Amino acid sequence: MVKTASAAETASVVEIASAVRAGTVRAVDVVAEALERIERADPVLCAFTEVWAEEALRRAGEVDALVAAGPPRSSGPGGGGGPGARAWLPLAGVPVAVKGRHGVRAAIPLLAAGGVVVGATAVPGPGTAWQTWGLGARGRTVNPWRADRTPGGSSAGAAVAVAAGLVPLATGSDGAGSVRIPAAWCGVVGLKVTNGRLPSRDRTGLAAPGVLARTAADAAAWWRAVSPPTTVDADASAADTPSTTGVDMPPSLPLTAVWSPDLGFARPDPEPVALARAAVDRLVDAGAVRLVRPQAPPPLLDPAPAWLALRTPGADPAGLADAHRVRAENGRRLARLFAGAELLLTPTAPTAPHGHEGPGDVYSTALTWAFNVSGHPALSLPAGFGTDGCPAGLQLVAPHGREALLLAVAGAAGKPSGRKG
Repeated sequence: MVKTASAAETASVVEIASAVRAGTVRAVDVVAEALERIERADPVLCAFTEVWAEEALRRAGEVDALVAAGPPRSSGPGGGGGPGARAWLPLAGVPVAVKGRHGVRAAIPLLAAGGVVVGATAVPGPGTAWQTWGLGARGRTVNPWRADRTPGGSSAGAAVAVAAGLVPLATGSDGAGSVRIPAAWCGVVGLKVTNGRLPSRDRTGLAAPGVLARTAADAAAWWRAVSPPTTVDADASAADTPSTTGVDMPPSLPLTAVWSPDLGFARPDPEPVALARAAVDRLVDAGAVRLVRPQAPPPLLDPAPAWLALRTPGADPAGLADAHRVRAENGRRLARLFAGAELLLTPTAPTAPHGHEGPGDVYSTALTWAFNVSGHPALSLPAGFGTDGCPAGLQLVAPHGREALLLAVAGAAGKPSGRKG
């Protein structure tokens, strides 16, 4: 059931932080309102495993004290510090949800930027298939658009919390599509960064940090906060002077892009393909991308056996050798593709959100885990709604280290058309 959203529920990360820094609102009040929304909605959504209300309000008070004291002298007038400098407390007072109980460690840069962690979001519980659902403190995590459908996983609660307006920003991690799939199925933006570019606890190297946000502008604010200055792309936006989209457009727009409905091996359902293709057409109409047809578009090898071998402790040596062969070959094919285009566009998930009984015969990861094996950054962009009333996603993939391209194109797509409460 759609409800009318309040200003607090739809305020962007940039809007919240700007208002807190300006002193027009207090971080304590912003966080208190977020905690009230969580308390009201979470018994139904089950997006959180833990809510840290007392600690969050204490932290918000610290942010208010920092604002009252004013920016450090080195920050310059208004906290900008000159051209190219980052805004002072760029996430001031922004309520943030972290993935799982141990997600605070990955949120340290967000805390340093003035963000306030309000709780841990749901991930799959004991005995649940990782590709199926999340388990919150009050029960099974549900899709905010249809309670009988899964939100996707494993960053299930993170996507639900953002889609339902409980928080504007939630961290995730993506080992096979765990940010992008729930982003697609809940109708939000989900970014997985280049593997190895930010710290990850994953021993296999398949997982990379990510974020779920309502808009590309909010995802870009996260990216600026977590990226060391030396790793931010040259075409990233200016931190303290965001454009209307939150991401400055690279001068080369439209970016050249290749569309693939199946990556050469997957068998996606017609409807998610059609929704994603329509989203591509909107990007073309917006002047964000220009489709090109490579002379010989190389289909990828199915990464499923490689991913499973790389993930399995004590895997058979022959299986590991084959996994490395697939990884190397797909890397060569993607390098050839990106030599002639700047982006690869695909549906995010091969199916609509399935029921809580499980995914059936089709892995929801069919179109995403190739880029965990290859390490490329990828973003899921809302692509519209299927006949079942649930969202679908368009996946954008860029060369290694080019997250800013993804955020720029996503920003050009505009804001999502709706929010579910």
